[in-house]
Amino acid sequence: MESPISRTNLNCISLADPDVQKSVALLKQACLDSGFFYVVDHGISQEFMDEVFSQSKKFFDLPHSEKMKLLRDEKNRGYTPMLDEILDPENQVNGDYKEGYYIGVEVPADDPEANRPFYGPNQWPSKEVLPKWREVMEQYHREALRVAKSVARIIALALDLDVDFFDRPEMLGEPIATLRLLHYEGGQKTGKVSNPAKGVYGAGAHSDYGLITLLATDDVVGLQICKDKNAQPQVWEYVAPVKGGFIVNLGDMLERWSNSIFRSTLHRVVLDGRERYSIAYFVEPSHDCVVECLPTCKSESNPPKFPPITCSAYLSQRYKDTHTDLNSYNNSKA
Repeated sequence: MESPISRTNLNCISLADPDVQKSVALLKQACLDSGFFYVVDHGISQEFMDEVFSQSKKFFDLPHSEKMKLLRDEKNRGYTPMLDEILDPENQVNGDYKEGYYIGVEVPADDPEANRPFYGPNQWPSKEVLPKWREVMEQYHREALRVAKSVARIIALALDLDVDFFDRPEMLGEPIATLRLLHYEGGQKTGKVSNPAKGVYGAGAHSDYGLITLLATDDVVGLQICKDKNAQPQVWEYVAPVKGGFIVNLGDMLERWSNSIFRSTLHRVVLDGRERYSIAYFVEPSHDCVVECLPTCKSESNPPKFPPITCSAYLSQRYKDTHTDLNSYNNSKA
C-alpha cells in the first residue's frame, strides 16, 4: 500500500545570485533533505528551450519504422523504444511506458577515444527528415554542460572542497555527458495510465547513476520522489514542473563520493494519461575517474561505506542492468 500523493517543496537556486554562500546553504539543505532542487537563471533562453522541445516532438512524431532505423547502438546512442528500459524489475510488469533518444559526447569513429564506452559518433536523423535537429541538440548539449559545471561548483563548496574540484580534467574536464530526450505517450495511444498497484509506470522507481542530472520538463506533472526509500510504506511526493528552470537531482556517484551525506534519491514517473515530454541531461565524470570517498566526508566514526570504482565500470554495469539486450531487436531494425 502507498500513502496518498502530495506535492513536495524544493529549494530554488538562482545561478545569477551574487550571494554564493546563500546558494551553497540552499543546495546543502536540499542535498541533505531530498537530493532534489530547482535551478533558475541559468542563461539558457526560454526561446531556445522551446525550440529544443519542438525538435524533440518532431522526432517522436516520426513513424515507428523511421525511428527504429536509429535504434540505440552498443554505445547507447540513438532511439530507445517503448518498454526498452525496465528500471524497477521487482515492481514493474513490463517496462517503462516511454520512448527516448540518447545523444552523447560526439567523438569521430576514427578517433582512438571512440573505442571507450559511452564515447563515439552519435546517430542523427537525416537532414532531409529533420533539417535543424542535429544543430539544435548539439547546442543544447553544450549549454547544459555549462549549467552543470556551474551547479557542480556550488556542490564542491557545499562539500567543503575547492570551488574548482569538479572542473579538473579527470572530473568534468572530459565528462561522460548524455542528453536524453523522453516522450511518455498518453493513455489514449498506449491504453495505459500509470498504476503503481498494477506495476504500470511511465518510468519505474530508480536513482540516477552519475554525478548530477538536469531535467527540463513540459507542464505535465509526473515526476515523483521518495525521500526515504526504506520507509514502509514508501511515501511518494510529486515534484511540480518549473517553467524555464531545471529540476536537478544528485546521482549515485555523488552519494558514493560524499559517503552518503548527500542523497541520491529514488524517483519515478507516474502519469494520469496525458502525454508528457521531458529532457534529461546526465552528467558523469571522465572514464578513468575513480569514485571514492572524499577526504571531507570521512572520519574515524564515519569510515568509507563504498569501495572505490571507476566511473566507466560503474556506468557500464548500470546501463546493462536496466536496458533490453540489443540482440532482441535484430529482426525489427529496418
